[in-house]
Amino acid sequence: MTVTATNTESADAIFARHRARVFGMAYRLTGTVSDAEDVVQETWLRWNKADVDAIVSPEAWLTTVASRLGLDHLRRLKSRRETYVGPWLPEPLVAAATGQTQPTPEDTLALSDDISMALLHMLERLAPEERTAFLLHEAFDYDYGELASLLGKSEAACRQIVSRARRRISDTRPRFNTSVSEHARLAEAFALALSSEDPDALIACLKPDAVLLSDGGGKAAAALNPIFSADHIMRFFFGIAKKFQMPFSPLPITVNGQPGFALTHKGELHSLISMNIEDGQISTIYIMRNPDKIARAAETLGMGLMPNP
Repeated sequence: MTVTATNTESADAIFARHRARVFGMAYRLTGTVSDAEDVVQETWLRWNKADVDAIVSPEAWLTTVASRLGLDHLRRLKSRRETYVGPWLPEPLVAAATGQTQPTPEDTLALSDDISMALLHMLERLAPEERTAFLLHEAFDYDYGELASLLGKSEAACRQIVSRARRRISDTRPRFNTSVSEHARLAEAFALALSSEDPDALIACLKPDAVLLSDGGGKAAAALNPIFSADHIMRFFFGIAKKFQMPFSPLPITVNGQPGFALTHKGELHSLISMNIEDGQISTIYIMRNPDKIARAAETLGMGLMPNP
């Protein structure tokens, strides 16, 4: 629905109404909360200078501006991502698994389809223009004419960009064929297997060809390369427990809208764990350890960060 700015609603109120959409676009593009907030702030500054009464659709205007700013941000981040130590994972958005703010199953499914760790990690395969065009076309329903105007290219070129993006991710696109309750059950079973030190139970949760990605960013101990197979993933987790020689307590949480858990010790956060489920088993595990990326989550969960070795 097109919303027209009028004198009956202030510019501040209009922006506040669409802020979540602006942040959602920026977060999908940049993969970090701080970068997304920078894009939101810059979008607000431009909105504040615009002739709001002359803008027919504030939602479209704000989304377009945020997309251009996010694309510029992605281009600047490209070299930094290329030199990142180990796998790069997005900064997680977390919520406690209990409480009044817990989303409904319908909300959770919608959110998991939108900003799941699997989807955001998949988007890292795309070049900045591909990522922007793909998101705008697939998630925000921009037509090729609108993409052409935003990217400064022909409609034919934009069709090719979106088509190329689809091809690049088609083999690894996450499949959300699991209910929230099944996802939560597997996350709980995996956490229980860890806390009870039961390797067989842990392996039973995993697909034989499961993959683990661990993001320490060179600032926390983490696997520098993906770990393949259920058996190797089991050995990795129990190797961590043996190395630290301390019991970790799994805390159920939601990570980017999907059930996951935090590994904690005496009220301090060690890591955040998210997972992708396919055909009733865990296909991919994402471990976030970079303190720059989990500090905000620790604050949300009301705990401190464990010192990094």
